[in-house]
Amino acid sequence: MTAIAERAGPPEWTGALLRISGVALVGAVWISSAIFGAYILAYYGGAIPAGTMEQWNATLPALYEAHTPMASAGMGLHFLAGATLLLLGPVQLIGEIRARAPAVHRWIGRVYAFAAFAAGVGGLTFILLKGTVGGWMMTVAFAAYGALMVLAAVETVRHAMARRIDVHRAWAIRLFALAIGSWLYRIGYGMFFAIGGRDNPGHTDTFSGWFDYVMDWAFFVPPLIIAEMFIRARRSQATTVGRIGATTTLTLGALFVAYATYFFTVMGWGPAILMRFGSA
Repeated sequence: MTAIAERAGPPEWTGALLRISGVALVGAVWISSAIFGAYILAYYGGAIPAGTMEQWNATLPALYEAHTPMASAGMGLHFLAGATLLLLGPVQLIGEIRARAPAVHRWIGRVYAFAAFAAGVGGLTFILLKGTVGGWMMTVAFAAYGALMVLAAVETVRHAMARRIDVHRAWAIRLFALAIGSWLYRIGYGMFFAIGGRDNPGHTDTFSGWFDYVMDWAFFVPPLIIAEMFIRARRSQATTVGRIGATTTLTLGALFVAYATYFFTVMGWGPAILMRFGSA
């Protein structure tokens, strides 16, 4: 009887709750990342035709400097590709589109994978030419992030072409977790400043405070861990405890994203978008 129970796997309700929590998190992230993607296009993209690219430096110093055009081009590619990822990523996770419009899924997937590859290469180009403002810790972390983005994009496409669909989907989930990194970076700093103020000793102008060092890794490592939890919880041999743990994590994540999205849209993203596109 024990062997039969083990083979039966966790109860069906755990799978249903996992799917619901996954949809809730993806939906919240989609809304938030779409708003943030529009903000990137308005704030960073809009600065190019306006000739005000110095405003790139408001978040991270030295993103734009006139005497390093190649590095600035790499960062511009990173911004443009990143906005594309934020807008298209959640579409690829919708099962109905994969089932009913596979051609649409494949073509969006090609654009998405190329954008992820370009975002990784653009960021790595900038780091190679200029390094980062935060010193070796930020340089290592950001370079690791860019390399993982390139790897996940390549593996997602490679396994799709080989028709290894389960492996392809696992890599696509990992790629999505990485693609929202820039959005999570902003969320993390925004919440930190909202709670502790900009004079908090955890952050310095050279990004060498304790919170800066945490954020060097926190914007992409925890999402990858959550992605792995979700990937494993979806499998038939998953445990009940594993699925409940993944469901709880996804639900808390959805609630946090919903709150953060409201806060940042009202306080920053919304006004910037309206200022740029409202005056167009």
